[in-house]
Amino acid sequence: MAERRMFAKTIIDSDAFLDMSLTTQALYFHLSMRADDDGFLNNPQKIMRMVGCNKNDFDVLIAKNFIITFDTGVIVIKHWKIHNYIRKDRYNGTVYQEEKSMLSEKENGAYSLETHNGIPLVNHSDTQMDTQVRLGKDRLGKVNNKEGEKSTRFVPPTIEDVKAYCTERKNSIDAETFIDFYSAKGWLIGKTKMKDWKACVRTWEKKEKPKAQAKPNKFNNFPQRSYDYENLEKQLLGGK
Repeated sequence: MAERRMFAKTIIDSDAFLDMSLTTQALYFHLSMRADDDGFLNNPQKIMRMVGCNKNDFDVLIAKNFIITFDTGVIVIKHWKIHNYIRKDRYNGTVYQEEKSMLSEKENGAYSLETHNGIPLVNHSDTQMDTQVRLGKDRLGKVNNKEGEKSTRFVPPTIEDVKAYCTERKNSIDAETFIDFYSAKGWLIGKTKMKDWKACVRTWEKKEKPKAQAKPNKFNNFPQRSYDYENLEKQLLGGK
């Protein structure tokens, strides 16, 4: 396996990448450095612990479509072949051939997750940069089931997404607290997977306690009197 890795400016200078937190960006670099010559690795959790990142950073990379995950726990860097070109005499193919067989390559070299018959298994949010390397805004990906009906796949929001929505709603919900709360719960509401995080924000709004109104001071309940201060001063001086 090659020891050196490269990073394309087209990817790391994109708004989609730079809008992420520094810890999420750092996790992406560390995952990419430790991937094999096809961009695969099987120990993302270990790397997260090693570099001090958390699950929210990992979830953001999935939501922003920078990595693709498999049920086996293996992940692949989506834009690996945009970043790296490895000479044939130094190339060692991945051992994760089953996972690789589920991928196809787009014209720009980005991986796309498919079933063996060519029907997309998961259509992640290939946004801004599939015209410009297909990166970008997260949304609900659509999944085609056997009956041909469409269902939705929940994608966790980023802190920036929640902040923007809370600003729009003019509420006082702390975006980081919201993200941390539901990340710890695996984005579950009870035992059910969350479907609409914006609806949860609106629910939190209803639970916000109204600001306590200052109680009137019992000594300030009387109307203020007006005084003729010049006359008072004369009385104090003995009418002079």
